[in-house]
Amino acid sequence: MTGFSDSAQAMSLVAFSAVATITLLLCVMTGPDRDDLDEFYTGYSSLSPMRNGLAIAGDYISAASVLGTGGVIALCGYDGVVLALSTALSLMLLMFLLAEPLRNAGRFTMGDALARRMPGRGVRIAACAVTIAALLPLMLVQLAGTGQLVAFVLGFSGDSLKTGCIVGLGALMISYAAIGGMKGTALIQILKIVMLLGSGAVVAVLVMHRFDWDPGALFDTAAEQSGVGSAFLESGLQFAGGPNPRLDMITAQLTVVVGGACLPHVTMRMYTASSARQVRRSMSWAVSSVVLFVLVVTIVGFGATALIGRALIARDDPQGNTAYLLGSRAAFGAEVSTAETLLFTTVTTAIFLTLLASVAGMILACANSLAHDVFAARVQEMSERREMMLARLSALAVGVVAIVLATLVQHRSLQPLVTLSFCLGASAIAPALVYSLFWRRYTRTGLLSTLIGGSVTVLLLMPGTNLVSGSPVSAFPDADFNWFPFTTTGLVSIPAGFLFGWLGTVASGRQKSEEQRKQYEAVEAWILAGAVRKN
Repeated sequence: MTGFSDSAQAMSLVAFSAVATITLLLCVMTGPDRDDLDEFYTGYSSLSPMRNGLAIAGDYISAASVLGTGGVIALCGYDGVVLALSTALSLMLLMFLLAEPLRNAGRFTMGDALARRMPGRGVRIAACAVTIAALLPLMLVQLAGTGQLVAFVLGFSGDSLKTGCIVGLGALMISYAAIGGMKGTALIQILKIVMLLGSGAVVAVLVMHRFDWDPGALFDTAAEQSGVGSAFLESGLQFAGGPNPRLDMITAQLTVVVGGACLPHVTMRMYTASSARQVRRSMSWAVSSVVLFVLVVTIVGFGATALIGRALIARDDPQGNTAYLLGSRAAFGAEVSTAETLLFTTVTTAIFLTLLASVAGMILACANSLAHDVFAARVQEMSERREMMLARLSALAVGVVAIVLATLVQHRSLQPLVTLSFCLGASAIAPALVYSLFWRRYTRTGLLSTLIGGSVTVLLLMPGTNLVSGSPVSAFPDADFNWFPFTTTGLVSIPAGFLFGWLGTVASGRQKSEEQRKQYEAVEAWILAGAVRKN
């Protein structure tokens, strides 16, 4: 049982049904009404900077960010706050380093940006493969989390009901991507981020009110209720069981900072801005929204520990994924009025919408890459009607695979999948984007070496981490084939990704590098400054 009242459960069920219906109608109403690729892929770049920024923030803040980060804060204190700050820093890195060049170099997908200098099917296929490999694990986490959230809030525990939720809501998410396109999913992301930040801010205010607006009192009480004392407010608690806890923490934060904002479902939003100035303003709104989210989730996470206790949170979920909901519920106190029940329902609905919107954006990114980078690139003159049909069928194919896999992994720890996505973003996608946008001599062989080499390094190292085996909270707790000394692969795989790109470029020879330098100099002005926009 969740401990939530019958009225809260009934109201949440009604709210979930209403949100699912309304968002589907929004997608139908705003989806492309004719076979126009620009409308489907970018929404004609018609969103204002504020709305586009909120959509970027909505894509960036996934359910894993809300529930997972809130759980780490509630269970590990200081380490969780550093993780939350790393997510904000990652988006700032994208804003200041990659956002404008990405928008100038690309058109619809990451494959467009990479193939601008180095055209060819091999580059586009590799970009599509890495896109799917990076986003599919996150989709599984969100889909499996949907069943767990609905079961937790509504108070049922049957596996068949959880599986039914995954299948039904997965079908809804496929519809969002296939029908709404970029504009439809953007509106859902905007609605999601407004509800999430609005309800979270109210809960944070209630938590601070419980502690007389004294942050020190909140932190001290949380430390007392954590069972570990002052260690809760110091670095190292999250990785205390490992051989190198401080280095492990640095590796994890580095992976989040480098990889978080480079994931394809986030970078695809850069192409919806109509100008370089628009993308700067959009990113300002996105960063501001994420900073507000960090503040909210920090207060709610500490509030959950202070009001409930770390032991009870860990008993309910060893990874603390329910801490955000438990903290929101505890902020209202013992006596809950109708207004407070309504507010709590808004919180649960916001998280429910976060799950829906996150998967829809990821499905759209994968479908766009499949249709545009793989199928359309194979045919010289493919009609827009046929490419849009392929994009919608690709959304169906990706979504069905994600649903099937999510039903298979729902009973295991999902943290390895989240980590895998961020590691691929940091080790393959980030080096490829940095090199292709800024290194004049970067060659096609170097690009393929980066994408393939970085991905293979992550896939080889990841099974050896303690997230997969060797600990009670790993994906396979009864097995122990843990040989890698860190929780994430970033300390090895990120340098490896950059090294593979350098080695591939060197192996191409001086003549190829010189040819690439001349080609880059011809387009350098519009890639870096947006002086010209070529499609």
